[in-house]
Amino acid sequence: MNAADFAYLADLLKRRAGFHLSPNKTHLAASRLAPVARRYGFRKTDELFAELRDAPEDLARAVTDAMMINETSFFRDKPCFDHFRGVILPSLLSARAASRRLRIWCAAAATGQEAYSLAMILDEAKIAKDWRIDLIASDISGFAIARAIEGRYSQYEVQRGLQAQTLVRYFAQDGDHWRISEHLRRMVSFRTFNLLDSYGWLGEVDVIYCRNAFLYFEPLAKRACLKAFANVLAPDGYLALGASETMEGASTAFVPDDASVRGVYRKARHAIRPVALAS
Repeated sequence: MNAADFAYLADLLKRRAGFHLSPNKTHLAASRLAPVARRYGFRKTDELFAELRDAPEDLARAVTDAMMINETSFFRDKPCFDHFRGVILPSLLSARAASRRLRIWCAAAATGQEAYSLAMILDEAKIAKDWRIDLIASDISGFAIARAIEGRYSQYEVQRGLQAQTLVRYFAQDGDHWRISEHLRRMVSFRTFNLLDSYGWLGEVDVIYCRNAFLYFEPLAKRACLKAFANVLAPDGYLALGASETMEGASTAFVPDDASVRGVYRKARHAIRPVALAS
């Protein structure tokens, strides 16, 4: 991949997804785009870029999709999920006792493992009969969302974070893979969504999980997303980022919820304002 094509790719990802492509990722980009080039009938990636410059939307979407990281696992960074089970969920169940409605958004959900991890915790809480639970999961990658909807994972993927009893309870073996139970799959509503687009479809949410996505974002895109998160998060809601992510220089709308659990935040008092509830 020549320097001009790499620069064009970096700019494309920045504009379309807020994604920062480091200058040292030339070989990674070439390896990820080679299958896209073959799928569209190009012999080389430079032919792909020649076509891409004419801005066909389907090709631009395929290139963006191929360059997304989509690294995830079940119960990734366990303390964050323990905090959801032991602190966040009980707190919200008490606060929402009158409405008996809970809305959780797993943004940048990749192939679905973290959304399904939340679904397992909610299922174990045995509140589905008496509560309306909206568990929404989204990702910019259509390929990742298709895999999440399918709910079929390799042995390697289920070994990352799942205990044996949890695997047996919520999965059935499907050849050399494991398929998540239909009951759990129905608990999650998946959709393709770019975090840089309008959040008008979402309405107010009680919890946002957006973990480790901002590690790859341009600073301006990160600030814009955090501002949008503050706008849709309930006044007493929670935001969970990755354990190594920080608000420093990006937003003052959130404050840490618990110093012992990295990456979990509440809305700062000055950022509280009403949000319309989705129907």
